[in-house]
Amino acid sequence: MATAEFGKAVRRWRDRVSPEAAGLPAGGQRRAAGLRREELALLAGISVDYVTRLEQGRASHPSAQVVEALARALRLSQSERAHLFRLAELAPPGPETVPAYITPSMQRLLDRLTGSPVAVYDASWTLLLANAAYAALMGDPSGWRGNQRNSVWRHFVGPGSRARHPPESLRAFEAALVADLRSVTGRYPDDRRLQQLVAELRANSDRFAELWDSGAVGRHEAARKTIDHPRVGPLTLDCDVLNVAGSDLHIMIYTAEPGTEDAERLELLTVLGTQTLVG
Repeated sequence: MATAEFGKAVRRWRDRVSPEAAGLPAGGQRRAAGLRREELALLAGISVDYVTRLEQGRASHPSAQVVEALARALRLSQSERAHLFRLAELAPPGPETVPAYITPSMQRLLDRLTGSPVAVYDASWTLLLANAAYAALMGDPSGWRGNQRNSVWRHFVGPGSRARHPPESLRAFEAALVADLRSVTGRYPDDRRLQQLVAELRANSDRFAELWDSGAVGRHEAARKTIDHPRVGPLTLDCDVLNVAGSDLHIMIYTAEPGTEDAERLELLTVLGTQTLVG
């Protein structure tokens, strides 16, 4: 039975991954060297109850997004990832789809960037991974599902982000988003999820449709952004986007100039995480 085999595989690979390998503290008494269910749920951005039901074979047909998140959290190789997709009775993502695979070596690099807000996006600007500092700065994305995880959708249709865009730079930012998405559709013309995203954006945002139909061009560049944080106030930070060769992924990193008030506020957020601040 595929459902039972999927759960057994998740449990087997969970036992294989140590907290240190997953970038988590190993403190306290542990009955086994591997990850706890709570830790896997945290890393994958899904509920502990759902992890439990998957491992026990009581949850069927996990989505491709859930399988991808589990594969990343479990540090699976490409062949192991493909096997997990097949156990979920899903076709492993092929070359015609937007890549979402984060290699274990890239994951280890990201684990070391704990002092700065870091997020990984696929080529269509769908959020794949965000560290604790990023969640504290921009809002916890663990509950976001589907298009909620896509930055283009969030800007044109959804609630937007905490980043402030002055009127003089807003048009260039929007043009860059649309141009990026247009470029991605050219590289992955058979990706059905990407086609659906563009169709929904055109149907629900007159501004997106206008830019799309006009053939807007632009490119993302390093920039200083002001983040309006609801608890510590505005922070002006440098935002750099690194493109990973051969993977079509974007790594976004926020940093502050040392010795500034912005650096102090960012350090406070990094320490406090997403917990509610009491004034």
